[in-house]
Amino acid sequence: MRLLTCTAIAAALVMSTAACSQQENATGNEAASTEAAGDLTALDGTWKTDKASVKFEGKPDDILLQAGTYKCSTCIPPLEVAADGQFHDVAGRAYSDSMSVKAVDDKTVEMKSRKGGRDTFLATMIVSADGNTLTRKFKDSSTPNAAAVEGASTSTRAGPAPAGAHAVSGQWNPNQVNEYSEDALNATYAIDGKKVTWSGQGQTYTAEIGGAAVPVSGDIGGSTVAVTQDGNSLKEAFSREGKVVNETVTTVSADGKSMTWVVTDPRDGSKVSGTAAKTN
Repeated sequence: MRLLTCTAIAAALVMSTAACSQQENATGNEAASTEAAGDLTALDGTWKTDKASVKFEGKPDDILLQAGTYKCSTCIPPLEVAADGQFHDVAGRAYSDSMSVKAVDDKTVEMKSRKGGRDTFLATMIVSADGNTLTRKFKDSSTPNAAAVEGASTSTRAGPAPAGAHAVSGQWNPNQVNEYSEDALNATYAIDGKKVTWSGQGQTYTAEIGGAAVPVSGDIGGSTVAVTQDGNSLKEAFSREGKVVNETVTTVSADGKSMTWVVTDPRDGSKVSGTAAKTN
């Protein structure tokens, strides 16, 4: 699924790391009861993320493909599935109920996800000849009636593959966004008093600052979002089943032409950050 803020790019990249965490964005069931004074009107408009600005912080991805089984210990929840190219049921994942993993060759692995028999995600992981760079190409089709988001990112090896394991095995640090669907870099905010409306990539929500969490339309994972304000920053808390899984803070620059965003996953402390420019 795509991240439900201007940081659509962050979500798909988290998904592509192992095609398993699948952006379990949803928001907390309740918003904070207080808010700091400030002005969010500068957020009103359409914003485009700069791919080159995206940075990653957190523990390396830890994956293992060996003896016909694919494992991702850093996925949330951890993933283990037979790597035989067939679809197998997976539990605890809002954006997939079955997955397939196939070793195409000794440097390439293909992963697919489905939900309700519908394709939701495709990822291809390719290890460089020297074994130190992992390129992830992905296609996110999780949002119905919306164009698929496609892109690619690279990671650098942080830990060796165990003896006898496929080359994709080991620890990897995400470090660069190489490609991303241009339209999917855009997101729009509309500020109307205490109401915030966000839209992008076939999804939308309207929530009241300091109010209750609301569903995100177009999200097959059943996410909700609650918004609060801290001065001139907008805070979005995404939860599922009462658990906050994503917190985003968006701050517009003094001249109103650019913004910074920081996405934090409270479950493991990982962060993705970047900047976006106002296009209208």
